[in-house]
Amino acid sequence: MNKRYIFIVSFVTIMTFSALYAPQPLLPIFSNEFSVTEDKSSLLITITLIPLAIAPLFYGYILEKFSAKKLLLVATGLLAFSELIIYFASDFSLILLARLFQGLFIPAILTALMTYISLISSLDSVQRIMSYYIASTIMGGFFGRFIAGLISSIFGWRYVFLFLSMSLIFSSVLIFKLKKDEKVKVNKINLSVFKDVLSKKVFLYYYFSIFCVFFVFAALLNALPFRMKEISTNIGEFKTGVMYSGYMLGIVASLNSTKIVKIFKGSVRNAALAGATLYLVSLLILSIESSLIFFIGMFFFCGGMFTIHSLVSGFLNKLADKHKGVVNGLYVSFYYLGGSIGSFLPILIYRHYGWYVFLITLGCLILLAKFFIKRC
Repeated sequence: MNKRYIFIVSFVTIMTFSALYAPQPLLPIFSNEFSVTEDKSSLLITITLIPLAIAPLFYGYILEKFSAKKLLLVATGLLAFSELIIYFASDFSLILLARLFQGLFIPAILTALMTYISLISSLDSVQRIMSYYIASTIMGGFFGRFIAGLISSIFGWRYVFLFLSMSLIFSSVLIFKLKKDEKVKVNKINLSVFKDVLSKKVFLYYYFSIFCVFFVFAALLNALPFRMKEISTNIGEFKTGVMYSGYMLGIVASLNSTKIVKIFKGSVRNAALAGATLYLVSLLILSIESSLIFFIGMFFFCGGMFTIHSLVSGFLNKLADKHKGVVNGLYVSFYYLGGSIGSFLPILIYRHYGWYVFLITLGCLILLAKFFIKRC
């Protein structure tokens, strides 16, 4: 894959993830403007992640027979249109509905992107290219939250979604310039393909581990804007968006994933376990009631999470010698299934039992992730 295609894939990925996570720092604003509880405003994230957990299985199946580029074009255009709906919406239920449909469009884009990378990249370069992709997902997650806080604080929250719509339309134009993906050797696809992939323990245990990892990540990032209000009532949406700056360390971890593996003598398993340990330690830092310490702790938190994510996604793509669309679809499904549950259930724990019980719950999930990684 040449530099031009890498840029296009990266830009589309960044804007897709920006669309996914932009509402997060704005959750307290939605609570106030539409007079809904914190739990209900959190559904703006949860309701998008739920389809993300299921739809990739369908898209992974479809991509065994159809062009990834065509799927990218259609899904990106529909995502841009859904952002306009939110821009004009005057009812919270309509915004929730638009976010639900976004949960169908976004996994189509992500699964198609991952499959496109694996199809047009050589076996020797797929790990490196996938690291660029993961870095772009991280940048998108940060950029979406940061730009949402910035635009909202200056122009109002609605203009966040107008900006996203225009950016996604531009993404569609760029996708036209991508090289047509090579025709995949078509095998007869049936449900036994999923069983075949899941029957391999290394795939199954890594899928379980990434479920736990993103459960924790989604939980803490959804709780973050409310925790900031708890620490200081003077923290607005822009400062809340800045709190997600820890994402930048995730980019460093992703782009250096191959170097990280070399440090652990080529063992992806041991490198992932080290990332999980850092992930766990970060919760201790985040337990301190200080916005400055919290800001620092987010770098450790994001660094641990994205070390695991970049290593596992690249490793599974390297292992997959067939049915790459299904392998990637299952990975995205387990990832977002954990996120959809984590973005809501732990918020209830936080609301009823407080921040420290919330962190202990997340710590238990990280330990469970380490258990699965050790069995790989």
